[in-house]
Amino acid sequence: MLRVSAVAEKAGFPSSSLVCEGFVGQAGTTSVGLGVPNMPVAMVPGHVDMQTDNELRDNILGVTLDQVISNLTEQPAAARTSVEPGPEEIVFEGSFEEVNRLFYENRWSDGLPFVPPTPDKVAEFLAFTDLAPDHALGKVPPDNRAATVRSVAANGVMAGCRPEYMPILVALAEAMADPAYGVEHSGNTPGSETLVTLNGPIIKELGFNYEQGALRDGFMANTTVGRFWRLYLRNVAGFLPHRTDKGTYGNTWRVVLAENEDVLARIGWEPLASDFGFRAGENAITISRYTGGDVVTSVYGQTAERMLPYLGDALVKQSGWQLVFTVGMAQGTYRPLLLLSPILAETIAKGGWSRGDLKRWLFDNARLPASKFEAYMGEYTNLVPGRRTLAEMVEAGKAPPVFAESDDPERMVPLVCKPDDILVAVTGDPLRTNAYVFSHNGMLGYPVGKRVALPEGWEAKLRAARSR
Repeated sequence: MLRVSAVAEKAGFPSSSLVCEGFVGQAGTTSVGLGVPNMPVAMVPGHVDMQTDNELRDNILGVTLDQVISNLTEQPAAARTSVEPGPEEIVFEGSFEEVNRLFYENRWSDGLPFVPPTPDKVAEFLAFTDLAPDHALGKVPPDNRAATVRSVAANGVMAGCRPEYMPILVALAEAMADPAYGVEHSGNTPGSETLVTLNGPIIKELGFNYEQGALRDGFMANTTVGRFWRLYLRNVAGFLPHRTDKGTYGNTWRVVLAENEDVLARIGWEPLASDFGFRAGENAITISRYTGGDVVTSVYGQTAERMLPYLGDALVKQSGWQLVFTVGMAQGTYRPLLLLSPILAETIAKGGWSRGDLKRWLFDNARLPASKFEAYMGEYTNLVPGRRTLAEMVEAGKAPPVFAESDDPERMVPLVCKPDDILVAVTGDPLRTNAYVFSHNGMLGYPVGKRVALPEGWEAKLRAARSR
């Protein structure tokens, strides 16, 4: 609603946005990024879901109403604005400890020691891109700052990245600014966190781990690029805890997931990036925001048919309220991710199964009763007001026909709208029979893929970097 109010205010019409008590601070910070730093808001005490009708009525009449009237009839106070440093301005000179302390006090760091982004170090990163330092890759809300190549380099330095990681960092900033991803939702209350997946020859060229310990820190490339993402969200997009970041329980940044391209080539499966328009052998990143996940341990069987029921069961168990992104809040935006260890993928492929065959089986068999699906929509939660049934959603054109093939409340319905909504990647310990399932945050972090553009003279630059 703040975005609608911002449009009204800029057009000269007074507004008053109703904001629950826990989001008043976020509303004030977000309004700055919307260009209306003095946005009039009216507080609704407490949380509306936990109040009786009488309690809510008393709070609205006793607190909120007076603020609404004031917002609509009185001139807002003059906004206080702050001036940010220029893109090349040196904000401080001091020791390593002093710089780290200053950045922490100004909320420019994640609380861990970081590499100070000196002009010389930033220049080393800029040498690994053909783009101009002030080139804008887009704007990133809520602060709506321009995602410039220079700011990418500075945050890459801080994260501990090596200069040759710069092409990946640029692609990540471009993906963050893509409206399809929805970076503005990065501070939503479920506390979901972005996973970066990498494909292409650059995995080996830069030493990303794609075998045992995938998703574990301790590998410089995977770890520092993952940290860069969170730093860029903080320092450029403007997501700060207790302000614009309202995650009830946070996930921290995730290390980069690199696929095992050797195994994919051997079994003839496409990489994850192929779901977003890239061919095998192309350097590409994929970003998507996940609410959480769980390991699927000791998958047993010598054939796909023997193994898949366990994997399908894991997909169902990791899908709860997130199903409102299949049908409800947004149709067809739920995209869970299944990670297979190489030996699992090889065993499935050995039976003649393609990656598409696997997705189709999971769509047809990883299902739950319609009554449980509907409970997640409007009984356990109020994410789909009105307690609408799946059949009603189909009739209204807001769900595919597969969700209303009968009127039996215990009929089994899929988790997603179509087989390709299920994402599959191959990575991890080559000889362990484990998998992993991530539940997805739907339209509030929709998957986006971007090409990693290498600079002119990449091979020579890379040889020089390795010698340092």
